[in-house]
Amino acid sequence: MSRPWTADLGDGTYRNPVLNADWSDPDVIRVGDDFYLTASSFGRVPGLPLLHSRDLVNWSLVGHALDRLEPAADFAVPRHDCGVWAPSIRHHAGRFWIFWGDPDHGIQQVNAESVRGPWSTPHLVKAGKGLIDPCPLWDEETGEAYLVHAWAKSRSGIKNRITGHRMSPDGRELLDEGKTLIDADPIPGWFTLEGPKLYRHDGEFWIFAPAGGVTTGWQGVFRSREFFGPYEERVVLAQGSTDVNGPHQGGWVRTAAGQDWFLHFQERGAYGRVVHLQPMRWAADSWPVLGDDGEPVRVHAKPVAPEQPVEAPAASDEFPGGRYGRQWQWMANQRPGWTVEHAGDGLRLSCVRTAYAHDLRALPNVLAQRLPAETFTVEVEVALGSDETGAKAGLAVLGDAFNWIGLERAEDGGIRLVHRYAETVAEHERDAEHSRPAPDGRARLRIEVTAGARCRFFADTGDGTGFRSSGQPFAATPWRWVGALLGLFATAPAGKGPAGTAGFTGFRITDRTAPEPTEPREKSRP
Repeated sequence: MSRPWTADLGDGTYRNPVLNADWSDPDVIRVGDDFYLTASSFGRVPGLPLLHSRDLVNWSLVGHALDRLEPAADFAVPRHDCGVWAPSIRHHAGRFWIFWGDPDHGIQQVNAESVRGPWSTPHLVKAGKGLIDPCPLWDEETGEAYLVHAWAKSRSGIKNRITGHRMSPDGRELLDEGKTLIDADPIPGWFTLEGPKLYRHDGEFWIFAPAGGVTTGWQGVFRSREFFGPYEERVVLAQGSTDVNGPHQGGWVRTAAGQDWFLHFQERGAYGRVVHLQPMRWAADSWPVLGDDGEPVRVHAKPVAPEQPVEAPAASDEFPGGRYGRQWQWMANQRPGWTVEHAGDGLRLSCVRTAYAHDLRALPNVLAQRLPAETFTVEVEVALGSDETGAKAGLAVLGDAFNWIGLERAEDGGIRLVHRYAETVAEHERDAEHSRPAPDGRARLRIEVTAGARCRFFADTGDGTGFRSSGQPFAATPWRWVGALLGLFATAPAGKGPAGTAGFTGFRITDRTAPEPTEPREKSRP
């Protein structure tokens, strides 16, 4: 099994993306020698992922700040494109703060003394529809606090503008009705201004804000001597001659060595919004310059920092002690009984009774994680421990369309290997391949993902023939704002009483795009 995608090339340089998975709408801060990043989590639970790094290149997932989404009743079922949009993370008065916009409810915040929690319960700072992408600022010189946010036209009818408020120092309430700081409609060529990040630098207020849409946009910067404006603008990062489309929406951070860097996303369809790291400097005219004179870099010298181990967020999982790792999220607020505790290794999922087993997109009890690289292979073994006719369990690639392979208890009492899919417009799944017996009630499942998120499905039922290809290649699809996901699930037809379980062991991902270690393999052995 090769390493996950790693950005650190081992020679003092890094390659983009530094996070080659769907860490959408990233924001970053430095506290001492440590960097922390959070990202959109939309309707998945737990939400508000928390990543840690010492050099902005090597990252690990250390937890989540949000155990469940509120209002809880609204997120009892999947709402894939709702929930947590574009959070901002800050450190002030000895506490970590995260603000985010729920487009259907308003601006919320949580805070904690330690990034590992415990985090406070969500507090609604500003109620309303279409309030998105909030960012606070505590001005250490004056003691004043501020908040900016953007607007979602789908909920509010407003777009292309940034609103600003004075905020109470405790981050719990806004002190005025708000004022439009930037209306981009009069700026020639500017549209869909959003994602503001607010800073104070060199005596001025700075708003880093993207425009132009997620696939084709650019990064803008606005500055003013006064918080309420007027602001002047400049485009500081755009695709230019590179193949990095729409480079924008992220955060500026300064290292302990005094270097400036900017993290942003690139929208890549089924792979979601991957994260790039750009060098940043201040020009003679006091405007920031990002990347290679305004264009994204592909390979660059790493930030000045102590040498760090090569690292990337975990993807594989042996489910030690029956527990799943931090990389997994449910498709809605978790309910008791979805997992079964046991003493050994391996994940045990309950076959949850549902009337929606024909459509994985409607199931809250799918345990999912991001696609971890552009090309990779995923394998897992599944054992179906249910006697209920129609009970099933499997491994899925899930988006607006989905495709899964796994086991099902047939009407004759036997267990069969099945492979099913549903197109974007389809409401029911259909067979991708004829079923075949799985006489031992278990199978090893494999999905090979190649460029363009094209997926091939395989299974080994232990009949001595090894892995056999199943069905036609499937092109993974995203949801509207969310990349495709890998998912594990277990269901049973609607009814009463327990319906048994499914066991998953050895969830292993091999990333074929990862560089081989530069040192001999023998040196890495204990």
